[in-house]
Order: sequence, then structure tokens, then C-alpha cells
Amino acid sequence: MCGIAGYFGLPVAPEEARALLMRMIETLQHRGPDGNGTYVDGDAGLAHARLSIIDVGGGRQPMCNEDGSVWLSFNGEVFNYVELREELIARGHVFKTRSDTEVIVHLYEERGADCVEALNGDFAFAIWDQRQQRMMLARDRVGVRPLYYARLDRGIAFASEVKALLEVPGIDASLDPIALDQMFTFWFPLAPRTPFKGISELPPGHVMIATRDGVTTRRYWQFSYPDAAEDRPVSEREEARWSEEVREMLLDAVRIRLRADVPVGAYLSGGLDSSITTAAIGKFVPDQLRSFSVAFETPEYDESVFQEEMVAALGLRHSVTYCRDDDIAGTLPELIRHTERPIMRTAPAPMLLLSRLVCENGVKVVMTGEGADEVFAGYDVFKEAKVRRFCAAQPGSRLRPLLLRKLYPYMPRLQGQSQRYLEAFFGSQDALNDPLYSHLPRFRTSAAAKGFFSADLRASIGDYDALADLRDQLPAEFGRWHPLSQAQYLESAFLLPGYILSSQGDRVAMANGVEGRFPFLDHRLIELASRIPPRLKLKGLTEKHILRRSVADMLPEGIAKRTKQPYRAPESRAFLRSRVSATVLDHLSPANLDAAGYFDSKLVGRLVAKCEKLPSTGFRDNLAFVGILSTQVWHETFTKPAQGRRGMSVATSAAEAFRGGASVAQGNA
Repeated sequence: MCGIAGYFGLPVAPEEARALLMRMIETLQHRGPDGNGTYVDGDAGLAHARLSIIDVGGGRQPMCNEDGSVWLSFNGEVFNYVELREELIARGHVFKTRSDTEVIVHLYEERGADCVEALNGDFAFAIWDQRQQRMMLARDRVGVRPLYYARLDRGIAFASEVKALLEVPGIDASLDPIALDQMFTFWFPLAPRTPFKGISELPPGHVMIATRDGVTTRRYWQFSYPDAAEDRPVSEREEARWSEEVREMLLDAVRIRLRADVPVGAYLSGGLDSSITTAAIGKFVPDQLRSFSVAFETPEYDESVFQEEMVAALGLRHSVTYCRDDDIAGTLPELIRHTERPIMRTAPAPMLLLSRLVCENGVKVVMTGEGADEVFAGYDVFKEAKVRRFCAAQPGSRLRPLLLRKLYPYMPRLQGQSQRYLEAFFGSQDALNDPLYSHLPRFRTSAAAKGFFSADLRASIGDYDALADLRDQLPAEFGRWHPLSQAQYLESAFLLPGYILSSQGDRVAMANGVEGRFPFLDHRLIELASRIPPRLKLKGLTEKHILRRSVADMLPEGIAKRTKQPYRAPESRAFLRSRVSATVLDHLSPANLDAAGYFDSKLVGRLVAKCEKLPSTGFRDNLAFVGILSTQVWHETFTKPAQGRRGMSVATSAAEAFRGGASVAQGNA
């Protein structure tokens, strides 16, 4: 795991090139504390900050091929590099290192931009092809690793994180109102849009090619599912076969993700997915496995008892970080500095503390259970949509709506509502042919927070419709899929990279130089699971049925049969009860709210008073509180320092900053 940065087609003066690249890459030292390097060739430049995982001594970057015509700056891991390396050696390629990085260089020589299709891994990289005078950017299939870019005059600048781009003259930090509208609807902006106006992200599963004739982007992979017409009853023999295939593929995904020249640990939440991952690692690791978890002082969120059950069952060497309300409140400014976007939930904060614990214990790599809920239909939203459709099939039934009480048992405020409220809230009578049917209740609840937008922000958003925008981004074949597959796609293609793998994944782990690895997101396992009949993933209201069956003998019975309890953390009350939150809450003062201009300070004041008064706060108010507060912190973190950053003023034009003129090729630092 590393950080990358660079540019192409910008008129950078020779004497400025290295200084610019170093300014960019120094902002990413948390991603790569083990060293850095730069390479410049005319109007192209690459920079790299390294976290040494494979070939610790020999994997320095940027890295080139034998004749120096192909240069690479790479962030991530290629897990099938051993097999690819053998194939490339057989074809005559000569390797100077044992690193997975060099595999990409030689694979590019063989296949060009199509090299990405052979990679099994989590990656974001840039390749400078000297002969063809083109820069290639690529991002992994599901969006585990981030990659951002900005267009400037004739060229592009790119980096693993936005903060590196803000070092480039001509790139400023200002809020994109449409992106904020999207975040207050979906919890994330729709790629390629980001919270920063003029800065984009390369979407997952995409390749970008930049030449002097322009920039082109193409998709090379996406989530896909069989037509619903193919769904049929499944025999016991077929189910057993699916179960065995899942087990074999999952174990192989774990096996290749253990490839590292440093110890690999595991996150252990106490839930099914992380327990499966940890148990699977134990089949390949002879020594005592290091595991790490978060415990909460608030019983509603704490899963320590299940963590301890797994520790005892597997004989793990376990470490715990205890998360208090003070920790969540005190961590928010640092958290937003790393997520680089507002958040609607506080769940990323404990994950930042967890990665710090891992780092302090000298571990650089952890395996996690992320992705199982998306791939095998584990989220409550899938059960919710199934119940709502069941109710809608007989709108006059009195019995069917009673199933709504089986949803979200861990949310006492919701369970305490009347039956009439539940039926109205879940909206089973929504248009069944709406492609977003499964997620409409969530989107409506989140979008209620937009009621706090200021008049000026509303005016800048105009008549933009986030839901219509999302519908327009769905693939043409979406309407032919089974309803469960449609709901899975919305989670997997959008929420997973936009929030789970970003704010709650890569950014909080790499903040402390820790690499997360995700066996459930091996594209081979994803493609296998997509072909499994929906009735085997969500059987009745039992989530992840086929996954549970495939690993039943690997887990204690209590864990194997445990109902899904999503990972959550204390929200508004954590700030209002915290002893250290005064400074953070100052962001919600009328003066600061009015100065930023995003929210109506009077309405926000009423929200804060409501949250302070009530013994507990509802889901909708918590979303609004956290979203507003984190947006204010984002504003303070990124837009106010804009004129005072290191280097030349961002107000300076790109032409003035770079001064144009001749260019000169330089070797690798």
C-alpha cells in the first residue's frame, strides 16, 4: 500500500518539476512512510510514497522496465502476481525484483491498457509510456483504492488523495453543491463527482488514457447478474454444489491475500463476516494470528462478547481498542482530514482508532470481512425490500405488514412506533417498477437532512434531482435482473466504493499506514456469487444463507447462526455528552454556519437543541446532525487554508505557476 501522484501535459518548468512532485507526495506520507521517489520526463511526472509489504528491500518506485520506456507508480497489491510473474518469465521478461509492482510493468508491455484484466488485486496506478507519450491511469474493479484527478489547461494532475492535488497551482478547494446534495441523499457523491468542484475520481473498474490529443475513459469491469427469468427452484444437490464452490473460492481468496513479506493480522468485529475471514486465515497460518477489534462503552453498540467467543475458539492473540464518546468527538477533525468528505455516520471514527491500534502493534496488513454483505445479500435493506414487495402484492392484507416488525430489531425507537407509522415509513406501495424501489426509504430518510440547507445553497442546486441522476447511471440490463440482484447492485456499485471502502475503509486504515485486504471482494468470488440463485442468498428472511452453509463447520454455532447486526457507533449524543466536544461543536455556532453559507443556522440551532433535550435521537436527526457537523469541519479543513498552503498561491494561474518553457528528462530519485 502506498500513495501516488503525478501529472501529464502541464507546462512545468524543469526547475519546478521535482519540487512540485515532492510537495504533492509529502501530503501522502501517512500512506507510505517507508520511502518516496519521483520521476520526470518532459511534461510528465510521477511520484510515490511507499508502504513496504512485498519485496521490502527491492520494490522502490517509480519503477521502470528494462529500457526505461515504461514507468509505473502503483498503489495497492496484485495478489496473483506469483502466477503472472511465472507466465511473464516464460515469455522472456527479465525481472530485477520480487515485487508485484514489476509484474504490472511487464504485463503492460505485453497487453497495454488491457493488462488490468489479468490483475487480481486492489490497485490504483499510473503508467507513463515514453514511446507512445501517454499516461495511463487505472483503478481496481470494486474501488478499494482511491484515485483522483483534475483537468488543467492541456493536461491532468492525479493523486491517491485530494490533498495532494491541492498542492498543484491552479487547483483550489471549493464545495460542489451538487455533490453535497448527493451526499445528503446517498451518503456519498456519485463518481466521478467529488465534494471538490473541479476534482474528479476515476470510477472503479475504469481506465483513463491521456495523450496530447485528449483524455479518454473506459470501463473494463462491472457488477452483473443473470436475468430474473432464469431464476427457478434449486435442488438440494445444486445447493450443496454452490456451497462447495463458495467455500473453495473463498479459501483461495484468503490464501493469496496472505502473500506478504510482513505479518498479516485480522479485524474481528464479532459478526459473521470477520469471523469467517479470521477462521479461514487460521487454516493457512501456523502461528498464533494477531486479531484486533473495537469495543464500545455504550452497550447498544458493543459486540465484545462475540469477539471474545471467537478469540477463545481460535486461540487468537487479540488486542482491543475501547471507543468512548470522547474519542468519537475528539477524532472528527482528523477523520475528516483523511476522508476528505463530509460523513453522515460516525462509524468511520472507531475504525480510525482501530487502525491506530494495529499500527502501534507493528502490523501493516489486516484482513477484513468487508464485502460479504454486498456479495451474499447480508444487509437489512435486502430483507426490507423483500418484505415490502411481499406486502405490496396483497395491499389489503392485515397480516403481511406485521412482518415489518421483524426488520431492524436492534433499533428500539423504530420498533416502538405504531404499525401505521411503520407501514407509512417503509412505503411498500411505492412504485414497484422504480429501479430504486429497494432503497427509497433510506434515500428519503437521508434526504430529509437537506431541509437544513441554506437558501443560497438551495438556489445553487436548483432543480437537480439526485435520484434521477442515479437512475440514469444504471446499466441497460438492470431492469432484467431479479429484485434482489438490483438491490445488491445499488449497494455494491455505489455505496460500497463511495462510502464503505472509502470513508470507512482505505482512508481510515491508510491514515495510520495500515493496508486492509478484502477476500470477499476477490472478483472471482464476486462473479461466482452473482450467478448463485437469489433464493440461496436470502432464504426466507435468513441473510447470506449459502455463505453460512459453506462455512458452518469453521465457526462456533452461536456465531454461525447469529443474525446480522450492522456495525454502528454513537452519533449526535457522542458529541453532546463528550467532555472534549466544545471545540468541535463550535462549528455549529450561528457565526460559523452563516460564514460557510451551506446551512440555515436557525434550523440547525433547533436541531441541536432537540438532540440535547431528548434522551435518545432518531436515525433521521442523527444523520442530519453528523452530516451538518462534518460538512462544517470539511469546510474549515479544506477551504479556509486554500490561500495559505505551501508553495505558490492557488490563485496563480497554471500558466504563471508553471512558467512554461523547455522540459528536461530526469531519472528516478
